[in-house]
Amino acid sequence: MTVPSYEVRAVPGIPEVRPGDDLARLIADAEPGLRDGDVLLVTSKIVSKAEGRIVRADSREDAIDAETVRVVARRGTLRITENRRGLVMAAAGVDASNTEPGTILLLPEDPDASAAAIRAGLRAALGVDVGVVVTDTFGRPWRSGLTDVAIGAAGVRVLDDLRGGTDAYGNPLSATIVATADELAAAGDLVKGKAAGLPVAVVRGLAHVLGDGSTAADLVRSPAADMFRLGTSEAVREAVTQRRTVRAFTDDPVDPGAVRRAVAAAVTAPAPHHTTPWRFVLLESAAARLELLDAMRDAWIADLRRDGKSEESIAKRVRRGDVLRNAPYLVVPCMVTDGAHDYGHARRDAAEREMFVVAMGAGVQNFLVALAGERLGSAWVSSTMFCRDVVRKVLALPEEWDPMGAIAVGRPAAPAADRPARTPEAFIEVR
Repeated sequence: MTVPSYEVRAVPGIPEVRPGDDLARLIADAEPGLRDGDVLLVTSKIVSKAEGRIVRADSREDAIDAETVRVVARRGTLRITENRRGLVMAAAGVDASNTEPGTILLLPEDPDASAAAIRAGLRAALGVDVGVVVTDTFGRPWRSGLTDVAIGAAGVRVLDDLRGGTDAYGNPLSATIVATADELAAAGDLVKGKAAGLPVAVVRGLAHVLGDGSTAADLVRSPAADMFRLGTSEAVREAVTQRRTVRAFTDDPVDPGAVRRAVAAAVTAPAPHHTTPWRFVLLESAAARLELLDAMRDAWIADLRRDGKSEESIAKRVRRGDVLRNAPYLVVPCMVTDGAHDYGHARRDAAEREMFVVAMGAGVQNFLVALAGERLGSAWVSSTMFCRDVVRKVLALPEEWDPMGAIAVGRPAAPAADRPARTPEAFIEVR
């Protein structure tokens, strides 16, 4: 049995790289002893230097802004950002290390193209078929310390998809995709170091990782598959601002666990006198939803007829309730005022009730935002407040429970429309 092994070594003799230098020629002149099947690991900093990606240090913040697509997380002056290449990293990859004083480096404009150019240049200069990986240093969520990863690649199978195979015990592999290019980059960093002036390394003995046409861009997780796109405070703000009133839902079933997690968020809202005024009635069966909505519709029609509305007008108004009728899940939030103070004074008693109503609104807002975080749409409709007796009767609720609307829940049938921008200054008075 052949025991798997490989060799990784740094390449000495690479001179200081200047803008316009032919990087493949510089590496070839250093006599790296390359053979077919080797993998060359090249630090992105010398690629950036050769490509003239150098700016003045006093322009660092402007450079970060220019390279940033979105801020993922911010802690004081540190920004974790997604840059124009889709990479999520500190300061968009703008770096002040291993460059002349007074200058900073931007990442290569197209690291995959840079890797392909070096590979082609080495083939022309040395007649060898090698893989090339352009590396950079990343921090990682959940882990302390830094490591090198692949930001550009050519001639290397960057991912090794083992799904569909089995492990040594015959267990099926259903989720195993190995980031081969990142593993190569990390191995190279062990011999290149951060301050040794050795920006290039060679891996030998792993010819099987060469060539399938993939690039380092394939390592970047798509937004739809990224479960951790934002930092904590950024995710909270995103959930709040992305909450929308959804009026059309798919037929997909709603996860009851997601709704219960949203209830758990709801009951953390502030409330007067350390009370807990929130109750949530979850209508998970179609029969329960239909019974309630039919009774509410009949009560609404009776009210509209008393108002003297025409049958055409009534039919039009009743159709507004379709948002509840067509939703796959319905929630009726209710308020209880247990613990409210009784002052025996109209103004003070009214204010006391208003405190509970405000607490109820805060709880419902928490609930709706938590649903948005679960990728669920919602619509809070006031209709149950106009026929509380009917709702209590159909749902067999205690008399002291006040239904505070109904909430339709489900997967949105279409992306939410853009919300017109609102500047906070329009809503602020400073004294």
